[in-house]
Amino acid sequence: MAAPLSSRETTNLAGGDAFEMSAKAELASILLTSFVQDSYYRSADDTLTRLYELLEKVPPQFAAKAAVYARNEFGMRSISHVVAAEIAYRVRGEQWTKDFISAVVRRPDDITEILSYYMTKYQSGKKIPMGLRRGLAAAFDKFDGYQLAKYRSEGKDVSLVDAVNITHPTPTAKNSEALKLLVNDSLRNSTTWETKLSAAGSDEEAKESAWRELITERKIGYFALLRNLRNISEQAPELIPAAAELLVDKKMIRNSLVLPFRFLTALQQVSDPKLVSALSKALDLSLDNVPDFKNSLIAIDHSGSMGSPATGDTLARQYIGDIFGAALFKKNQSDVMVFGDSAGYVVGLNPDDSTLTLAEQIGRVNYGPGTNFQAIFDVPSKAYDRFVIFSDMQAWVDHGWGYSHPGGSRKNYEQRTGASPHVFSFDLAGYGSLQFPANKTYQLAGFSDKTMGLMEKLETDPNAMVNTIEAVSF
Repeated sequence: MAAPLSSRETTNLAGGDAFEMSAKAELASILLTSFVQDSYYRSADDTLTRLYELLEKVPPQFAAKAAVYARNEFGMRSISHVVAAEIAYRVRGEQWTKDFISAVVRRPDDITEILSYYMTKYQSGKKIPMGLRRGLAAAFDKFDGYQLAKYRSEGKDVSLVDAVNITHPTPTAKNSEALKLLVNDSLRNSTTWETKLSAAGSDEEAKESAWRELITERKIGYFALLRNLRNISEQAPELIPAAAELLVDKKMIRNSLVLPFRFLTALQQVSDPKLVSALSKALDLSLDNVPDFKNSLIAIDHSGSMGSPATGDTLARQYIGDIFGAALFKKNQSDVMVFGDSAGYVVGLNPDDSTLTLAEQIGRVNYGPGTNFQAIFDVPSKAYDRFVIFSDMQAWVDHGWGYSHPGGSRKNYEQRTGASPHVFSFDLAGYGSLQFPANKTYQLAGFSDKTMGLMEKLETDPNAMVNTIEAVSF
């Protein structure tokens, strides 16, 4: 995301000098980076507390559009569920809330998760708001019997049957029979990967047969394929070539909204060369929005806090920065720098290598646990057109006299080289502070390559991200 910057000074969560983000920018930053889990500098509860504060500061419709954008363009689920329920509670009697709630639902389990959050926090015996009930009821129109059966959510706090009984959706030709069967506890689906494998039990031959049908007949979703590569390798190794072929299906990749870092998570689970190669190619295919940014410096934060997980698994924020940095290098042959207590260039990178290989090379470079943004501008002698910085934006470095923001170092760099670069400050944590309150500076956030696709627009429209959100309709 990118949004107007603020010139108000603050102290970041690491204790360093920083600048406040605008409320709209900070809200969008949280929506595009938060998986509602503990992180290095802030707990999940603190993140939600800050989200609630921001919802009081921005227009409700902007928050709603940002949630729809985060869910449908970036694949962000839990945080969009929270915003949907919060807006339903805070905004009453407006027609647009029904349309918003329906728009933020992409899968049937979005319905149950939004209801679960609302009922846990707010219901207390009171009726569910009309806008929430009608919006969720309307969302049922999107789904057929297969989808409703797949996401029954049995055993959860709120099941899909509960959701039907609460919202009373109007049956359509698409789902009328399925809704009847669902309410009667008769709706089952024998073609999903979960039911196929459950039916196979411990029978190895049956498991192999189930995987064969799912893969060869393309009955498995892309994300489910990523999650099950180890099982496929162990239970049906002869299907590895077919699975590898599905992995590089560009249409499946785009439709899945899979975030590029998910390929690294999958790579941690496999060793077969065909799958490793396919995942590497799939990662490259998922990054087709990389901008044409020649004569740029890519600076990646390898400080201690960047080693904390960005997601529910063990993948660190640093690796996401490494992936995006590698993708920019591969397309543009830009210079790459790593920074920590100090900074230095990464040498020996080959643009003909895969994004994965390049990211692994970048990941091996380290300059200490601090976060010294000044060093990014102190080291270069070349006049760059732009700097692209990937970090959690929690700048600090302990030299005994504290840390100040890098504005002076940036000014010295410009005087030294004659450059007047654009600076893209790519926030990988959503902690809510800036390092660069200056002209030609753009704040971004998010784990999708779609954010990178907006970067070229920012040089002519500094408010491109907020304008994109404002243009969302529902």
